[in-house]
Amino acid sequence: MSETLKSIVQRRSIRTYKPEQITDDELQTILEAGQFAPSARNEQSWHFTVVQKQELLSKINNVLQTVFLNSGNPGLVERAKAENFSPFYHAPTLIIVSGDEKAIAPQADGSLALGNLFLAAHVLGIGSCWIHSLRLLFDTEEGRALNKELGIPAGYTIIGSGAFGYNAGEAPAAPPRREGTVTIIK
Repeated sequence: MSETLKSIVQRRSIRTYKPEQITDDELQTILEAGQFAPSARNEQSWHFTVVQKQELLSKINNVLQTVFLNSGNPGLVERAKAENFSPFYHAPTLIIVSGDEKAIAPQADGSLALGNLFLAAHVLGIGSCWIHSLRLLFDTEEGRALNKELGIPAGYTIIGSGAFGYNAGEAPAAPPRREGTVTIIK
């Protein structure tokens, strides 16, 4: 198996991070991988917002905790009540990928970019995890104001985000792959 395929198969979502920040060189390598993701008609409709400032990470955490508590979703409400609540698992780096709403396929473009970010991080020995809950920032006035503070361009919507940092625990084993997810027609 090639090194590329090994990286794809071995990458896992990491949910326990060391407080140590990733290096600027590592961050730039990860971002470059995201910028080279495929995109519909090569529109490259994504925007990457990197948050490493602890005060801003805490603010995002607090806004999301309020959104979770007021969501009416029992699972989110219960999660928000946790003493050590952090939807991005206290990772020192959060990368938010937003997409141009006028593009052909911003959701697909942004998702492919996130996949590249995660694979590049794994190759560099950096843990990562898809964080979908930041999309909820558009649901409240406080969240929409926070999007402006984050510099998310007007006309862009959050596709998803990723937590990044050095793994503080054991990487989980890969769960078995679901049966019946492939159809081959020859």
